[in-house]
Amino acid sequence: MNFLWPQFLWLLLALPLLVGVYVLLLRRKKKLAVRYASLSIVKEAMGAGQQVRRHIPPVLFLLAMAALLLAAARPVAVVTLPSNQQTIILAMDVSGSMRATDVQPNRLVAAQNAAKAFIGELPRHVKVGIVAFAGSAQVAQLPTVNREDLVTAIDRFQLQRATATGNAIVISLATLFPDAGIDLNQMQTGRDRQRGFAIDGEKKEKKEFTPVAPGSYTSAAIIMLTDGQRTTGVDPLDAAKMAAERGVRVYTVGIGTVDGETIGFEGWSMRVRLDEETLKAIAQKTQAEYFYAGTAQDLRKVYETLSSKLTVEKKETEVSALFALAAAALVLLSAGLSLLWFNRIL
Repeated sequence: MNFLWPQFLWLLLALPLLVGVYVLLLRRKKKLAVRYASLSIVKEAMGAGQQVRRHIPPVLFLLAMAALLLAAARPVAVVTLPSNQQTIILAMDVSGSMRATDVQPNRLVAAQNAAKAFIGELPRHVKVGIVAFAGSAQVAQLPTVNREDLVTAIDRFQLQRATATGNAIVISLATLFPDAGIDLNQMQTGRDRQRGFAIDGEKKEKKEFTPVAPGSYTSAAIIMLTDGQRTTGVDPLDAAKMAAERGVRVYTVGIGTVDGETIGFEGWSMRVRLDEETLKAIAQKTQAEYFYAGTAQDLRKVYETLSSKLTVEKKETEVSALFALAAAALVLLSAGLSLLWFNRIL
């Protein structure tokens, strides 16, 4: 635990002084008690339990003072809180290799089922958007809290050729920041790597952009699932840099074989291999994480993990209010016991 105003901790040195004052008062009362004919009679009347009780309210009051002084020092602790992320973009690979059956019943169906289960577990206030990508990337569903629309969008996936992982990240960023004037076409031609894609297809006026710390944008996150390596489109590391400069975390999920596999359909075949190195680099650059899913069960567990990561977060938070609340409770308890036992407050 850290303190924003640690200089106030010096006030804790006053507590031993209060203890000293309390001891002096007890001794003074003891001297006054000598006036009785027999001090032993008084002690016997009070009883051992009564002797202990008389010290409990002052001790509680002393603890309350300590809690108040700690609150004044503004303590900061790492606590787990509900996340304030309001939007999650699911960028899902719909390239032809997703029909491979090494993940049962096949990669695409396993990914669809896991994504729908993930959406169902999210808090209802969290918006989710769907980006589908293969040789190009497009928004399958704008961010919404309507879970039925999201499931429908996922069920409508159509397999296509090629894999443009970089485009998926750029389109996801454009969905999160629709007014940023990002143009994917200009990124692909290399004329402007600081801009991205306008969802409505119109060129927007370029606005001044100031990079922020990677991972610092806590209102949204991107989850990208793919089973292959980029074959076309924007370099995914350039796209990851764009996300990092905007503080957006890009969690990457790899599905399928790392060694490579040859699959065939509709009279042609192709060899696909999961590019874990790039997926890890994307996650690292954006202060996120990479997950590997070799089976449908693994994929479900990955989404469960992501759900817990994105709905709760650990962060440094000032906890002065908790110490102040504890102090108030101790004061009330001290006063209550004193009234109950001795008919007075302290």
